[in-house]
Amino acid sequence: MIERAGSNARLTARTDYGLLAAKMKLRNDPPVHLTYCLNVHPGERWTENLAAIREKALKVRDLVGWPGPFGLGLRLSRLAAEELSKEANLKEFQIFLRQNDLYVFTVNGFPYGPFHDTAVKQDVYAPDWRTQERRDYTILLAKILSRLLPEGVPGSISTVPGSYKAWIKSQEDVRQMATILADAAVVLHNLAREGHSITLALEPEPDCFIENTQEAVDFLTGPTREYAIAYLQRTYNAPERAAEETWGLIGVCLDTAHAAVQFEEPVESLKKLNNAGVRVGKVHLSSALCLRATPRALEKLAEFAEGVYLHQVKVRGADGRTLSYEDLPQALRDAPAAAGEGAEWRVHFHVPLFFDEYEGLRSTSSLLGREFFQALRGGATEHLEIETYTFGVLPEALRRLDVTESIAREYQWVLGNWSAAQERR
Repeated sequence: MIERAGSNARLTARTDYGLLAAKMKLRNDPPVHLTYCLNVHPGERWTENLAAIREKALKVRDLVGWPGPFGLGLRLSRLAAEELSKEANLKEFQIFLRQNDLYVFTVNGFPYGPFHDTAVKQDVYAPDWRTQERRDYTILLAKILSRLLPEGVPGSISTVPGSYKAWIKSQEDVRQMATILADAAVVLHNLAREGHSITLALEPEPDCFIENTQEAVDFLTGPTREYAIAYLQRTYNAPERAAEETWGLIGVCLDTAHAAVQFEEPVESLKKLNNAGVRVGKVHLSSALCLRATPRALEKLAEFAEGVYLHQVKVRGADGRTLSYEDLPQALRDAPAAAGEGAEWRVHFHVPLFFDEYEGLRSTSSLLGREFFQALRGGATEHLEIETYTFGVLPEALRRLDVTESIAREYQWVLGNWSAAQERR
């Protein structure tokens, strides 16, 4: 049996909201739940998170006009998670959810600390999966989520893809990540035995330890998997099958903007993960910037260089070579000469899904076409989450809508494409 946990956090007693029928589902067989990530709203304390749900999420729901229970995608910092885990706060939130016809099925556990109004940059990956801090934070999120999940609804937690690639110096670092992840998976295994199915979803991102789909497959199914399974057998006295099932609770959050920056086709990423037997715990429906390098387009792109988030850039020249830059200012300085005019740029700057064109800048949402949505309709994942966390740092010309109106338009974009994929089957 696998029973030992790696955290002192103790949360018990599940709540049943009575949400057994028409949740924020796009379909029932297989079930697909849709939400947006609350990381778009500033707030590092639980009181701020709850206020954003009251003031923003409920307005989004009303603008979308969703008739049944409305799904929420929480983002909890370590501080907010500690505050919500207090029994009084948790019970109050359970009552609030029931009274407002809301339910929680996923948590963004990627940013551990502050995420708005300060220079986040590479700090968003710290602490990484070499540390007990990341493990204990994620376990706390899992235990909170197990208290909030309605009966029969699986949960997911998206997380850092191991680490920032430049921080990983040796195979020992990789093994350390594997063992810490395995420790967290033990807690998920125990929660599953109690009836709470939760996937821990590594989110590939440019310039991270796992930055693309193939690296995710290699990490989760290759030699690192064998090392982790042996660790689980040795440390937890787990039978081989139980150890394999435990490691299998770690999957992938496919962020479609991240995949596009890597010049991947998101629909092909879904196929590759499925063929490898890797769980897709969640798909982040998101768009990155793309452009053909012209003086005018690069001039407008400079408006997106801001000081809060890291905006990795991949540039593909006419010769087929891809150049990588850790942030947009560096790319604007070096890439025009290195790659030449007409090169294709992909920029990790999330723009609204409905964004079309701005002074020569375009969106990778064009990659999310009929075949992609048919894959989603076919059961590629049970969780879809709209994620445009950069709304607050978009150039002013692209922030003319209120954030709730912008998110509601993204819902409309998703629902329209979902319906169109059905009509064309």
